[in-house]
Amino acid sequence: MKKILVIEDDLPVRENILELLEAEEFDVIGAENGAVGVQMARKHLPDLILCDVMMPELDGHGVLATLRTDPATAAIPFIFLTAKADKTDFRQGMNLGADDYLTKPCTADELLGAIAARLQKQAAVTEQYTTALNQAQEQLNQLIRHDSLTGLPNRLALRERFTEILAQASQASHLVTILLIHLNRFNRINDSMGYQVGDLLIQTTAERIVACVQPIDSVIRLNPEQFIVILSHSEQNQAAAVAQLVLDRLSIPFVLEGQEIFITTSIGITTHSDAADNVDLLIKQADAAMQTAQKQSGNHYEFYASGMTVGSLNQFLLEANLRHALERSEFQVYYQPKVSLVTGEIVGAEALIRWFSSSQGFVSPVDFIPLAEETGLIVPLDEWVMTTVCTQAKQWQLADLPPLQVAVNLSGLQFHQTDLTERVTQILQRTELEPQYLELELTESVIMQNTDATIKKLDQLKTLGIQIAIDDFGTGYSSLSYLKQFSFDTLKIDRCFVQNISCDSKNAAITTAMIQMAHDLDLKVIAEGVETNSELAFLQQQACDEMQGYFFSRPVPAPEFEQLLVTGKRLAD
Repeated sequence: MKKILVIEDDLPVRENILELLEAEEFDVIGAENGAVGVQMARKHLPDLILCDVMMPELDGHGVLATLRTDPATAAIPFIFLTAKADKTDFRQGMNLGADDYLTKPCTADELLGAIAARLQKQAAVTEQYTTALNQAQEQLNQLIRHDSLTGLPNRLALRERFTEILAQASQASHLVTILLIHLNRFNRINDSMGYQVGDLLIQTTAERIVACVQPIDSVIRLNPEQFIVILSHSEQNQAAAVAQLVLDRLSIPFVLEGQEIFITTSIGITTHSDAADNVDLLIKQADAAMQTAQKQSGNHYEFYASGMTVGSLNQFLLEANLRHALERSEFQVYYQPKVSLVTGEIVGAEALIRWFSSSQGFVSPVDFIPLAEETGLIVPLDEWVMTTVCTQAKQWQLADLPPLQVAVNLSGLQFHQTDLTERVTQILQRTELEPQYLELELTESVIMQNTDATIKKLDQLKTLGIQIAIDDFGTGYSSLSYLKQFSFDTLKIDRCFVQNISCDSKNAAITTAMIQMAHDLDLKVIAEGVETNSELAFLQQQACDEMQGYFFSRPVPAPEFEQLLVTGKRLAD
């Protein structure tokens, strides 16, 4: 049922119109003047607005001008009703963006005809927009899930491919085998001969590997020097034959730009089982087997065996130290500025945890965050970070520094705690920080675990006044179509799409599409990992809202960040 707002200060006229529209089975809302009409439009977001021109205080032209400046109401079809037939008055309304103009008195057929025409046009525009958005989404998903250099599926597509192949193989009672192919000392080729030769080598290597497998199998570029092959149904001897064929093909010299290049390859092989049907575990097993093959001086393959080490003693030591790190006050929060690409000013910060272990020195977040998530220690760690950040943000405000919004990364384990909203509320009350200055960053994989529960929890957090951001967009599901379900404010583009954006046409196309579609959904866009002037210029040209990255500032301790605020550092400085 279409919803129509009628703004008319003449009560009999308003009631007649409402009665007519109700008889035509429209959902109708009445407003007695322009000010009330604006409020009702913003509250109910009707499908069409009928508005009188001549009204006291805020007339129809004022109503239309106000609504057209609000993104939420700007596109609502708007029809003027007026007793004036002056062309100047008519032109003024059309210049403001009116869709039609009816002179009172008008017949019921004229009114209903004008409404029908506007709603049909709006439906056509919406359908066209939805089609274009879906097409752009499909193109974006295709770009994101394929390696720009080789055209092969990339790490993002790995899980989907494995799940598809495993399902098909299970129905036919076949085994699925994973080969991890590692190009030994590949970096020396880049260092000695340049990235252009290195790129050509990767492309040719990919072609040779693809030629070694069947069309039903999958070849995936895992990272700069590793490929994954998923064999959909193979016994051990068949997998060994494929591995040997790959070794033979890659041992043939590569002739690139007139130079003969030799590489050695190590391959680790593992097969899924009931105890190991998780692709991440299988890759770890294949990697352990590959490392064993590497010890044999290259051009070897090894099958994974239960005696091979998937982890290391360091992990056990790391876990032991991690369990005491909080009580020993070994963690620090660093802040990386978020900068407006319009004003050049610092408008916020992302809080990043750092660990300076008393026994192991600096420990990278890449090493301890996954371990904290695996052991459950991430929950108290997240809560400590949020408390520290809110306390610091409030201290900066009390020091008469500009109030900034600070973003905190939230782990999946923390987000799915049943009492998360209560815990956040308590932290805000304890630190006396107003909710609008706290932003929570979530990854795509976290929010997609339980859609219904996620929607409910996000709504609760939004009700508090907290801002929500999608972090590292493009590295997970990367489907903008699902954003309409959730209460988000900000989309953060991952740094892998920003790197070399001025000379990488694929990254440029992906980033441009992300920014455009996010803006169409009224989301703010922040680009992460900006490191060069050319990257900055491209983002400014595409109307990206904010940036963060080493081009402006690395993550710094609170005192250094405070100094940036005190000195008023700007993007142009």
